[in-house]
Amino acid sequence: MDLVEINKKLKDKSPSEIVKWALTQGQNPVVTTNFRPYEAAILHATTSEKKELPVIWCDTGYNTNKTYLHAERLIKSLALNIKLYVPKQTVAHRNMVMGIPSIEDPLHKVFTEQVKLEPFKRAMAENKPDIWFTNLRKGQTAFRDSLDIVTKGNDGVLKVSPFYYYSDEELDVYLEAHNLENEFNYFDPTKVLENRECGLHVS
Repeated sequence: MDLVEINKKLKDKSPSEIVKWALTQGQNPVVTTNFRPYEAAILHATTSEKKELPVIWCDTGYNTNKTYLHAERLIKSLALNIKLYVPKQTVAHRNMVMGIPSIEDPLHKVFTEQVKLEPFKRAMAENKPDIWFTNLRKGQTAFRDSLDIVTKGNDGVLKVSPFYYYSDEELDVYLEAHNLENEFNYFDPTKVLENRECGLHVS
């Protein structure tokens, strides 16, 4: 598979066309979400082409009230096939032991492993996807700028980002065209800074 050529061909395709192509490349696709801003777009684009597509939600337990309500509305309106994964420790337990460590604190690595990386690894191990749809976009972080619409991880999973070249403004148009809501009240306790990589996409 020549990813350079594939990405050249897909760059001018619509998200729907990219999703359709990707679904022919494997047998066990999934889409991951955290219900952050603009996630409705990737959830709509993927499940419109494959209704029963597993939607992996790794909930850190630290989402805002508005994010949880937004998630519930999208789950219902799009009839999402949610596969929920949560940390093995409760937020109450962790708050007593470490709280939310600053990124300079050595405990921040442990915190990130507990609330994000371990649930994600467990989700991928249990679902065993060969196609992974994400909402990564160019311009989000320096690392993501080095990617493209289609990349392949060290694990052989084909990662597909149908909206990779979309701006916020273009996503606004997509959401409006499909009558999809958005929610900006979102909190990721592991990133702190918006342009900081979360750790899920670097392998």
